[in-house]
Amino acid sequence: MPSGACCGNSANNHHTIQLITKESAMSQTIQTNVNVSGMTCGHCVSSVSEEIESLSGVENVAVDLNPGGLSTVTITSTKELSPSEIGEAVAEAGYLVVANEA
Repeated sequence: MPSGACCGNSANNHHTIQLITKESAMSQTIQTNVNVSGMTCGHCVSSVSEEIESLSGVENVAVDLNPGGLSTVTITSTKELSPSEIGEAVAEAGYLVVANEA
C-alpha cells in the first residue's frame, strides 16, 4: 500500500495541488505554496514532506494541516521548482495530483 494511502485515502482518490510562487529578493530563496487535499494526519504530512524535501534546492517544508480540506504546504527553496517536479514528489508519497489552473 502506498504510504500516502493512509487514513482511508486510496491511491485512486484525486488530490489537488495549486502552486503559488513568491521570490524574495533579499534572501535569494523562493517560497512556493502548494494546496493539497486529502491529507488527514501526521503520517500524510510526513510522507508528502519527505518526498518534497528530497527535491534539489529545497531548504524547508512547512505544512498547515487542514484535515478533510485543503492543507497548505510552504516550500522554501534556492531555485524555482516546476509544478511537475512537485507533483511527482507528491505522487511518490501516494497521492494523485490533479493540475489546477490558478
